[in-house]
Amino acid sequence: MELRSVEELMDLLYAGRHQHALRTAALLRRSRPADKELQVAGLVHGIGPALRPGSGETGRAPSAAEAVRSLLGERVFRLVRGEAGAADDDVLRLRQADEESRTTGFDAGVLEDWRTVLELVAARHSRLGAVD
Repeated sequence: MELRSVEELMDLLYAGRHQHALRTAALLRRSRPADKELQVAGLVHGIGPALRPGSGETGRAPSAAEAVRSLLGERVFRLVRGEAGAADDDVLRLRQADEESRTTGFDAGVLEDWRTVLELVAARHSRLGAVD
């Protein structure tokens, strides 16, 4: 499934375990406030189960990565997929935030707070795609 709009992505996020996603993204925002793509990768990395219910763990990250690729761009795709070469320290930071968010209990806000960030990343990717 290829997501074509932020609205479709928001629907998937609401359908999934978005509290975990919110905490992951919030932790990344704290550690790397200027890196919106990394924060967005933290927010969307867990949409695999909503895309492929009942699939094993191995199919989830690739499904999530492929789903957001055309909407959010190559860097978010590589980060969600966990590919080496996608700035290894960023992939590591995403994994650390994911793990930390499982044990950290704090109010990370609401999903709607991230709509603007998602729209900004999608718009930036759209402009860059037009240039390529």
